[in-house]
Amino acid sequence: MAAKDGRPRNGELVLCTVRKVSQFAAWCDVEEYPNSEGMIHIAEVAGKWVHDIKKFVKMGKQYVVKVVRADGNTIHLSLKRVSKSEERGKWNEFRKGQRADSILKIIGREINLPIDQVYEDIKAPLQENFGDLYAAFEEIKKSPDILTELNIPKKWHEGIVKVLKKALVDKEYTIKVEMEMQSYDGDGIKRIKSILESLEKGGIHVAYVSAPKYMLDIKTKNPKADRRKLEQQVEKAMSDAQKLHLDAKYNFVEG
Repeated sequence: MAAKDGRPRNGELVLCTVRKVSQFAAWCDVEEYPNSEGMIHIAEVAGKWVHDIKKFVKMGKQYVVKVVRADGNTIHLSLKRVSKSEERGKWNEFRKGQRADSILKIIGREINLPIDQVYEDIKAPLQENFGDLYAAFEEIKKSPDILTELNIPKKWHEGIVKVLKKALVDKEYTIKVEMEMQSYDGDGIKRIKSILESLEKGGIHVAYVSAPKYMLDIKTKNPKADRRKLEQQVEKAMSDAQKLHLDAKYNFVEG
């Protein structure tokens, strides 16, 4: 994760490593701010009464914490004020930072440039303009002309883009829904088939499992948005099934 200058702002999420635990506090190194000392008071460890701080923080372990106050020599930190979503987001940012540094080293080997020069001539201008190295790499992959705008020597452009195209491959996800539909009427199969055909026309793959079960799935690189779209399509199918007097239900298959 890239080092930052100065002091963190109040409310900022930071990553810290615990190096000492006393009776009433944990003392930490704040990763993004070199040579900064952080302190998690026992009252900021959990949203309940804490008798033994060592049950909540461990020596040498890293935690996502929130800056409560950074106006003195010690940065006051909180564990209990960090939500689960904030924690996940910060760890994701950290992993992307590690990934970006690895990609930077590969770029150095590809264009035959010493790593200290890579940091000075490539990393520095990218961070200055984008703030985040991984985000810069994603933008360059989409628009290589950015390298020219940043005055990065043209002789390195091809190698940089080559590495990024290999390294930043979008992961594909499969979202699955198990659906059950049945009817006891004479033309029930025909009505069920009409619902399934409608789903297939909407881009959903439909597979027969065993009466009355069917498996629906889509492949996507944007699972959050496309899960919602799939849910809307399936809800419409449920509504249509009800109009056709079919017994129908569904559930998402996790994992």
